[in-house]
Amino acid sequence: MSEQIKAMPKHERMKLPRQGMPVQDAQVRARNFEEVATGYPEESALLEAVRCLECKRPKCVQGCPVEVDIPAFIKRLKDGDMPGAVQALKGDNNLPAICGRVCPQETQCEALCVMGKKYEPVAIGRLERYVADWDLAHPAPPPEVPPPSGKKVAVIGCGPAGLTCAGDLARFGHKVTIFESLHAPGGVLIYGIPEFRLPKSVVHAEVDYVRSLGVEVQMDTVVGKTYTLDELLGEQGYDAVFLGTGAGLPMFMHIPGENYNGVYSSNEFLTRVNLMKAYLFPEWDTPAKVGRKVAVIGAGNVAMDGARCALRLGAEAVHIVYRRSSEEVPARAEEVHHAEEEGIIFDFLTNPVEIYGDDKGWVSGMRCIRMQLGEPDASGRRRPLPIEGSEFDMDVDMVIMALGTRPNPLVFTDAGGLERTRWGTVVANEETGKTTKDRVWAGGDIVTGAATVISAMGAGKRAAADMDRYLQQEVVPEAEAEVAAAAG
Repeated sequence: MSEQIKAMPKHERMKLPRQGMPVQDAQVRARNFEEVATGYPEESALLEAVRCLECKRPKCVQGCPVEVDIPAFIKRLKDGDMPGAVQALKGDNNLPAICGRVCPQETQCEALCVMGKKYEPVAIGRLERYVADWDLAHPAPPPEVPPPSGKKVAVIGCGPAGLTCAGDLARFGHKVTIFESLHAPGGVLIYGIPEFRLPKSVVHAEVDYVRSLGVEVQMDTVVGKTYTLDELLGEQGYDAVFLGTGAGLPMFMHIPGENYNGVYSSNEFLTRVNLMKAYLFPEWDTPAKVGRKVAVIGAGNVAMDGARCALRLGAEAVHIVYRRSSEEVPARAEEVHHAEEEGIIFDFLTNPVEIYGDDKGWVSGMRCIRMQLGEPDASGRRRPLPIEGSEFDMDVDMVIMALGTRPNPLVFTDAGGLERTRWGTVVANEETGKTTKDRVWAGGDIVTGAATVISAMGAGKRAAADMDRYLQQEVVPEAEAEVAAAAG
């Protein structure tokens, strides 16, 4: 980048266009699982960085659930100090390469960017990915951690909430063990998000970073089965527990025909594709059966992931069936745009009422009804209402239900005192993550229901801070202990 650009006055820098993200051609990527967005080249990253106005009171930080010092890492990037940019970024975020790819920056940090008042906001997420990817290519020793506190913490679940909480607790000097029910670490980052959005190598690298802080990860351990919460807090000797198991229990519509072969929950389908490596078939002998014509029910990010995976696995046509209009779609605009480019068909104001099956028990079609929007409901979105007499049939042979999820109840076995809502989520203090059960904290989807990766990380971070405050009350510094012993 030219020094002339660096020296441009602020009012001129503001007029620089937001740098676009290079992507694979839509027709090519629709048949492969390689990453869609290929990342900024150096020149684009530097040009985007100089757009940052280095606000003295940066509102962007307020929009970040983990409170990354955004102006600090961007300034160091702009100055060519990449190790410093990494340090500023990872001081608050243990998983920056993940966040730079899947975090909805457009509704969080970028939504509060001052530049956005008159021009396009700074592409904070793209710059975060650039710095994090540089770090992955130039690994540095992990930061030093304080002397051991003598306290043991169990973190249940190796997803974004658990990894964040565990990493921060380790930085505080506590001994942390993550218990993960699956055979690979990463939680929803591994089983839920496809390779073309979040490469597995990136997740593995960031998990390894958390491990480098001293965190132990124990796989194939189902809390509620292998150990109960009471056993962890009792005979296993843990001083505190964090619940970050997410929400892995799928939801269905309860319409006729949901039990036919060829009806998947989004959890099952994406787990087969991602964790069980169906996306690498025949290199891996674990294929997922995909129909010729696929309907995905729902329009969140998970629905987009399911639809785009089905397309890449050979489906001739893939429909997103959503009961509201395009204005109410909850998925990120970028994911919707990418899906449209790849040829995904969107059927708005449409709702399934029955799934048909053939004499062998396989899906053979789907009955739908047209919808219209009424008054807003509790979510603030206009309530979808069926239009009488508008039923019609869709020619499909596979259906994926992407309707949201709830926490798996198994973790609550012998967990007396842990209050839950009628939806099965854990009742926890929003600011601290403290539950109604003594020495137990919780955060992420197990508390909120299905939400974003970054919101789960924010919950894990807040819980870690509160757990540390609690644990430090129990820790007597060595010098103070000596004084107390002498006085005694």
